[in-house]
Amino acid sequence: MGMRSLKVRVAGAVALAVGVVGFTAGGASASVAHHDPAPNLGPNVIVLSPDMPQATIQSTLDTIATQQVPNQFGTQRYAILFEPGTYGSGSDPLVFQIGYYTQVAGLGAEPGDVTINGAIDVFNDQCSTAPKTTCDGLVNFWRSLSNLTLNVTLPSTPPTYVPATNEDGSCNNSNDIWAVSQAAPMRRVIMNGTVSLQDYCNEGFVSGGFLADDEFNGGVVINAGQQQSFTRNSDIDGWTNGVWNQVFLGDNGAPATVFAPGTNQYTTVASTPVSEEEPFLYTDANGGYRVFVPAVERDSVGPSYASGSTPGTSIPIRRFFIANPSTPLFAINAALAFGQNLILTPGIYNLRGTIEVTRPDTVVLGLGFPTLVPENGNVSMQTASVPGIKLSGIIFDAGSRNSSALLEVGTRGRGAPWSHSANDPTLVQDVFFRIGGAEPGRATDSLVVNSDDTILDDVWAWRADHGAGVGWTSNRADTGVVVNGDDVLAYGLFVEHYQKFDVIWNGQSGEDVFFQNEMPYDPPSQSAWMSSPTTDGYAAFLVTPRVHTFQGYGMGSYSFFNQGVQIFATQAFQSPDRPGVQFNDVFTIFLNANGGSGGIDSVINGVGGSSTAANPDTPVDVVSYP
Repeated sequence: MGMRSLKVRVAGAVALAVGVVGFTAGGASASVAHHDPAPNLGPNVIVLSPDMPQATIQSTLDTIATQQVPNQFGTQRYAILFEPGTYGSGSDPLVFQIGYYTQVAGLGAEPGDVTINGAIDVFNDQCSTAPKTTCDGLVNFWRSLSNLTLNVTLPSTPPTYVPATNEDGSCNNSNDIWAVSQAAPMRRVIMNGTVSLQDYCNEGFVSGGFLADDEFNGGVVINAGQQQSFTRNSDIDGWTNGVWNQVFLGDNGAPATVFAPGTNQYTTVASTPVSEEEPFLYTDANGGYRVFVPAVERDSVGPSYASGSTPGTSIPIRRFFIANPSTPLFAINAALAFGQNLILTPGIYNLRGTIEVTRPDTVVLGLGFPTLVPENGNVSMQTASVPGIKLSGIIFDAGSRNSSALLEVGTRGRGAPWSHSANDPTLVQDVFFRIGGAEPGRATDSLVVNSDDTILDDVWAWRADHGAGVGWTSNRADTGVVVNGDDVLAYGLFVEHYQKFDVIWNGQSGEDVFFQNEMPYDPPSQSAWMSSPTTDGYAAFLVTPRVHTFQGYGMGSYSFFNQGVQIFATQAFQSPDRPGVQFNDVFTIFLNANGGSGGIDSVINGVGGSSTAANPDTPVDVVSYP
């Protein structure tokens, strides 16, 4: 086939795919060059305007929340987008909940362009009743809030979903409640008022919050029972309480580092070495839709918009191909090959092949937690070894046939000398992986990073411990994250329950700031879970012997072996003993003395004490290693 005919065929494929969603994603004519029409983002992208009656907005939000709050493994997905303007007032605040698979975001160019007077709450449907109300947020996953200002304003009467009483007969109604665990980021939010990271009355538990590029003013962040959380490049007026692992990176007002049992266990790193905030959808002054890509920052402290505007690049919507779950895979790949960026609208994408992201600086933006499921044991998405690719807002589920990986960033082996650039890193942000839970699934690895100069910014890889298809021989999965590239930075890495090493780090000059891990709950016997004939279990985080330079900060691994069998891991962290490989503030914990067995014999390479039923729910710390 000649080059000319190839171009015609690719262009035709793009046109066909665009027809599926009814939006012209190809090159714009002169008449629309400066003002693209509103894109067709499908029925599950809800755009709200300040011109709408507040009763209509409230009813819309409440209807979605009623469906999504209890919908942990449901198929519905939503993006709720607020056009620039003000919503709610002091006398009539806008107060609503965010449930599963719901993205709430402002459409302003800056977070101050959308203002909500009210509260945006995350509660849980898993609340006990008499004799007291206790609400656990341990499974409050897969939701997000971004790019707006929230003036915390509460009604005189608490919303009907607020638990009425606790042991002293009352509940506080003065805070915004963001009681979330993993995969529930808050980004680019200006919070004026107090926010609690735990459910009402500080009851129950939460585990794994992620805050980035935020501003907390006029109140405190009440951490309460948040077992571990990560905050990056934010302004903090005050921070109270904490449990086992609170990590701060490049924040103004962060607590000082204190890392010892019996304390709040804070790890604070002064500045973020290299960062680039997540791309986001917005509307320009003419109402045209665009995607903003923030600029790379170095040694940064505080939010990206601190100077009044966010530095970066704006991309018109016409340069994006907009897909939905019915869009043919060949059309998506043709659009990407033709030079389009990609927006995945809400829904579940059953893929019989691989989405191939091949061009430098391609933006792949998920709206409303689009979920990719491989049908034939394929890799769901593969990127080329080129610089600047940006992936965000996507869930990768395993399919019933084993996949070697769910997402591969870069191809195996080295790329061309120009293929990576520290000035144009690849980004993987708010990207989440599941092996089982929603449906039976298997995958050898979840995320494989082959590209150099990659930033992993809020990644949760989860071999499910509850839901559909869960069991030692059912949701099989070896490793959550494999890093082969050099100069890879991980900020907020959550990897849980995999059956071998949860993380394998092969790359040079890597850095991980915050790591949260639970070892698998369900090894049926010690002999079934051995990394060598003389080593019990698998380390949660393995830095391999080939690595000469690595830095880790604020890293924890927990055990809860619940099969009634004494299961042990020799160590939680395993690394070569050389000066360039360093760990700071690492620890282990034995969870639940009433239901767990066995434990972890040492923190790292035989150093540090054991965590067993003899010292439950108590961190065993190593402040620095070696």
